[in-house]
Amino acid sequence: MNVRELRMPTAPQGCAPLLLPQWDRLDDTGLLRHFSSEREARFYPVADPEETRRAKVEAMMDGLFEFNGEAHPLPDPLPWLDNPSDDVEWHILLHKFYYAVGLGMRFAETHDERYVRRWTALIDGWIATTPPGFIATDVTGRRVQNWIYSYYYFVTTAGESPVDAAFHRRLLNSLAEQVDHLCDNLTPARNHRTLELYAIFLASIVFPEMRRAAFWREFSLVRLEQNICSDLLADGVQVELSTDYHQLVLKNYLNVRRLAALNGIPISGETDAALQRALDFCMHAHKPDGIVPSLSDGDARSFRDLLSIGADLYGRDDLRYVASAGSEGTPPAGLLAHFPDSGYTVVRDHWGTGGRRYADAQYLIFDCGPLGAGNHGHFDCLSFELAAFGRSLVVDPGRYTYSEAGDTNWRIRFRGTEAHNTVCVDGHNQTLYLPRPVKQRPGAVKHRVAGPAPDATLHELVEFEDFVLLDGSARSHAYDAVHRRRVLFIDRSYWIVSDWLAAPTRHRYALRFQLGEAAQGHVERARGKAPLLRSPGLLVAQPADPDVRFGLESSWVSYRYGAKLAAPRLCFRATACSFGFDTVLLPFEGGTPPLAVRRIEVDGQRSSRAARASAIAIEGKVAGTRFRDLWFHARAGERASWQFDGYNFQGRWLWLREDGDGRITRVRADTGAHLSYRGLDVALDA
Repeated sequence: MNVRELRMPTAPQGCAPLLLPQWDRLDDTGLLRHFSSEREARFYPVADPEETRRAKVEAMMDGLFEFNGEAHPLPDPLPWLDNPSDDVEWHILLHKFYYAVGLGMRFAETHDERYVRRWTALIDGWIATTPPGFIATDVTGRRVQNWIYSYYYFVTTAGESPVDAAFHRRLLNSLAEQVDHLCDNLTPARNHRTLELYAIFLASIVFPEMRRAAFWREFSLVRLEQNICSDLLADGVQVELSTDYHQLVLKNYLNVRRLAALNGIPISGETDAALQRALDFCMHAHKPDGIVPSLSDGDARSFRDLLSIGADLYGRDDLRYVASAGSEGTPPAGLLAHFPDSGYTVVRDHWGTGGRRYADAQYLIFDCGPLGAGNHGHFDCLSFELAAFGRSLVVDPGRYTYSEAGDTNWRIRFRGTEAHNTVCVDGHNQTLYLPRPVKQRPGAVKHRVAGPAPDATLHELVEFEDFVLLDGSARSHAYDAVHRRRVLFIDRSYWIVSDWLAAPTRHRYALRFQLGEAAQGHVERARGKAPLLRSPGLLVAQPADPDVRFGLESSWVSYRYGAKLAAPRLCFRATACSFGFDTVLLPFEGGTPPLAVRRIEVDGQRSSRAARASAIAIEGKVAGTRFRDLWFHARAGERASWQFDGYNFQGRWLWLREDGDGRITRVRADTGAHLSYRGLDVALDA
């Protein structure tokens, strides 16, 4: 890719003064007056909504610091080098200074100088006691950003700034020292490197009077444009393959792009093209309720603001449409979005057009890709999340924590295969995950990936107006069972999930579906041999099979770091060499619709869950219309001749719909397939 090809800048030699000559002659008062006046530098603050909540800021004014749902009182001056929590993430947030922006926001609202004094004391205390680079370089990057964002309120836009002039110079000196530390100690790759480079670029824009500003700007821009090429896959998804981290990285890139535009700095066309591909994933990953699910590490939250920024930068009405939940702009072109390099596929039934509510759309995101770079991937190949009618119905559990302290290792529980909407084999993770000693804490361990991720393959992707098929497999290196999963969206109404586990040896298989917290205490099972389960907004059904044992498990979901909610988990178990599960998921609103699923014999033999082919009949009612559908598939995907329910079929898979008189009204099959019924050929649409 032809990115910015500039000579890498070299640092000025020697111990130079902080400011360029024009400003270096100013005393403390003159310097503060200059930075409080109108200047050419254009920038804006960015606030973290959670960390700048008014209640959190006011509690912190009284010495109570709360991060990740855990509060600790801290004395003045703060003991910056000590962590009152068992979780290092708490200490990290203390040093990132998001709350400094909250103090600035409160000062801008009230002009109360108590916020100035608190801001000054916290930063002065940190400068006096904390060595450069304490904890990690990325923490320095976030702190630089947040100090500058808070500076916007206390100095840049404060008019006659109430900040002490001598403190102001100390602040500028510390910022320069920290930015130089970033330049000398950049993280080698991925999201931490991105935020560090953005912090350097931000400092260069806000403080062009500093002697090192030109160096910082060129240093960061060259590497940022290189980083965008290496950090984003060809399909636009960030290499760590976390839906949340993708958005956080994109946020940093877009801030660089906005600052460049505000200050007349050119950016390459290749960079803009890469950012638009990243925005495409951001757009499609948003559920109809405006939340991006947290597949792999991260939180579940909205990033519609990034879509608005992208719409303004690139004049894209599809981004504006999703950013506004369908009230502005034009809908995206398709209902299915596939990202081949990351393995993510997103399917939905509408974009809020045709008189339908935007938030009511059905949505499924399917993960058939690699584990991702770094250490943020979960062991969830072939997992998915499902939403419909404003509810999240089958959900990814989230991450909950990075800490492995305590009697229960929650990090392992939320990251493991067992926690996800896929099949767990013998209780193992899909990827080897082993403890390693922590040198700094004798006796403590931290788990790390110790083996390759499963080989993920998307075999087939088919889309019609009334039928979508996703066919993927995961070949783990931890056991000999190969998992193949087909996900179908039928008539834009309901879903079929067909799982096939092929193995030469006997295994214990556990198919799980994690429901949302709204289902806690509200899962009901209908009477009968066949599993038919009702939770709020969702029916889950399988054909009767004596070899399958069903259980409702206690579990949890986490949408924010450090917070978990009780939520039930459906589990279907079987023990065999090779085995298959066929599950129907019918979202609904209002009254519970009828639904029945039964197994059909194939080739005159009982079509058991261990047979090489499966056929099921689904009878139900959607939007007042009754239907009877047949779904047949060769479980390993081989083409052959098959007989079932009076049909003769040559092919790999088939879906058809019959009316009340048994006449075929719709049919889809793999390319080249042939179907006949009572000696008459049936026209196939695929």
